[in-house]
Amino acid sequence: MANYLLTGASGFIASNVAEMLLEAGHSVFGLDNNNDYYDPILKFYRLDKLKKMSKFSFVEGDIENLDLLEKIFSENKFDAVLNLAARAGVRYSLENPHIYMSTNAQGMLNILEMMRKFEVKKLVLASTSSAYAGAEMPFVEDLPVNLPISPYAASKRAAELMAYTYHNLFDIDTSIVRYFTVYGPAGRPDMAYFRFIKWIEEGTPILIYGDGSQGRDFTFVSDIARGTVLALNKVGYEIINLGGSNPVSLNKMIEIIEDLLGKKAIRNEQEFQATDMPNTWAENSKAKRILGWEAKVKLEDGLSECVKWYKDNKNLVGKIKSGLSK
Repeated sequence: MANYLLTGASGFIASNVAEMLLEAGHSVFGLDNNNDYYDPILKFYRLDKLKKMSKFSFVEGDIENLDLLEKIFSENKFDAVLNLAARAGVRYSLENPHIYMSTNAQGMLNILEMMRKFEVKKLVLASTSSAYAGAEMPFVEDLPVNLPISPYAASKRAAELMAYTYHNLFDIDTSIVRYFTVYGPAGRPDMAYFRFIKWIEEGTPILIYGDGSQGRDFTFVSDIARGTVLALNKVGYEIINLGGSNPVSLNKMIEIIEDLLGKKAIRNEQEFQATDMPNTWAENSKAKRILGWEAKVKLEDGLSECVKWYKDNKNLVGKIKSGLSK
């Protein structure tokens, strides 16, 4: 069994990855600063579940803190690092671009330096489909992705490039997994599906940027977590898409939620945002070839799980004070 450092451990995707690793018998050392980009009540909800599992330990802290990272690496022997810590949110990156660079890029550099110093030879880095802005679809990993349209995407691309540099110089085996519109129970409240479920159920107008025709390659969180765990395999250096490879319009997603709730949405359409991509679509042949991975959960089934979680946790959702209006 292995011992892994997992950053962003309280986050939506990372907490699912942690659970999968722990259930397989591995040890997971979690690190997260539990920042308030969205209400930390959800992060503590996820963290409390993990703390009930054996072989999980946790420190609250920031990957920007090099001294803390050095202490963690000096006191633990890690077989690999999964860096899922990141400042999320494409639109918010326009309001505060500096924290995106300091966390997503500088934080990645700090981790790489510790891996070099303490000779940890395997990295899994979570990246984003936002890197493909302006590219032809379906998105293939070897496309030149040098035209990011948001500070968020630029900072994640910077992290990818730094990871390649350390792979090249110090032989760190590196899997970069580009996630496509991840959704699921207990997800981020700033994501459209989370807000739409709440707003449609309570009769609040749903905020749509554009006319809803934009397409997203929605991918259920359990599929993403499984692909991330598989990316711990030795690959050399690879960028790998993890996406449903079945893009669906925002309007279709809304229709499914309406059917699940038995209620019609009240629409409030606003101007399309310059930082948003019109469509995303993952080409997954590399994930199938290298990891033996493909998405399994259909959107209807995944959204059904989200609606069930929402109904079972209305008290928790009612306490969320941020993230539902961004």
